[in-house]
Amino acid sequence: MLVPVALLMLGALTAVVGPRLLARAEWPEREPVVALWVWQCVIAAVLLCCGLSMTLSAAAAWQAVRGQVFAPAPQGVMEAYALSATGPWAAATAVTLALGAVWTAAMLSREVFRARARRRGRRAELLVRSPLLPGEEPGTDRLVVLEGERPDAWWLPGAAPQLAITTAALRRLKGRQLDAVLAHEQGHAQARHDWLLHCSGALANGFPQVRVFAAFRDEMHRLVELAADDVASRRFGRLTIALALVELNEHRGVFGPCPSAEAQVPQRVHRLLAPLPRLTAGRRLRLTAAAALVPVIPLLVTFVPGLSALG
Repeated sequence: MLVPVALLMLGALTAVVGPRLLARAEWPEREPVVALWVWQCVIAAVLLCCGLSMTLSAAAAWQAVRGQVFAPAPQGVMEAYALSATGPWAAATAVTLALGAVWTAAMLSREVFRARARRRGRRAELLVRSPLLPGEEPGTDRLVVLEGERPDAWWLPGAAPQLAITTAALRRLKGRQLDAVLAHEQGHAQARHDWLLHCSGALANGFPQVRVFAAFRDEMHRLVELAADDVASRRFGRLTIALALVELNEHRGVFGPCPSAEAQVPQRVHRLLAPLPRLTAGRRLRLTAAAALVPVIPLLVTFVPGLSALG
């Protein structure tokens, strides 16, 4: 039975070639939203290859599974997959991939629980630093102002996303810079970037040896910021959001000779001040359509033998 092996090889090829092609491409910084979609399609294809290979391997190893998977199919379809001509590797492959699927689900669940715990802790901290007035309900204010000596602003995701900003940031942000920061954070909230970060973090933490998942996590952190910058710049201008980034991050040392962990901030500012032209609508559409076809390839590899038998 060659289809499960072909799916595993296809998944490995996608995991190696996809990130390399994206790393060499010059367009992701110009079109971060398209790049986010392409990355999701690549990861979906890798996971789909593993899931389909697990299903067919289990069907080859155990008659009970085979009866469930191929129950509505004619006898010729089952024969096209040569399920009976399998060795002991089928059961081992199915069990290994099933354990990987369970571990992935566990990592995703842990990431969601931890994110909810962090969110509850941050909202409790907000209530301590900014108590509610009589008649106010928690989560009703989109903007919460806190006393603070350092300029800072952060986004609290959830059913009612909030932007918390310190008084020092209000003193430093001038003109429409505060509106630009708010638009940036609203861009995160509307696109549900927190879910992308949770999923990518869960895969990278659950499978630290798999490089494509680590690259997926790193690129998600970078691209969601670029996408939110573009949302703010379209409303308030690139110069406004660039100056707001400088005002909020200058005290962190990110613009010095020894930048801190927020080293991507200078790159974001440079991108805003010296923008490259966007791709044409036609090229964006072609990239989006091509990426959508990547997860379709594992489905074709899986169903072609059966469809050939029916034909």
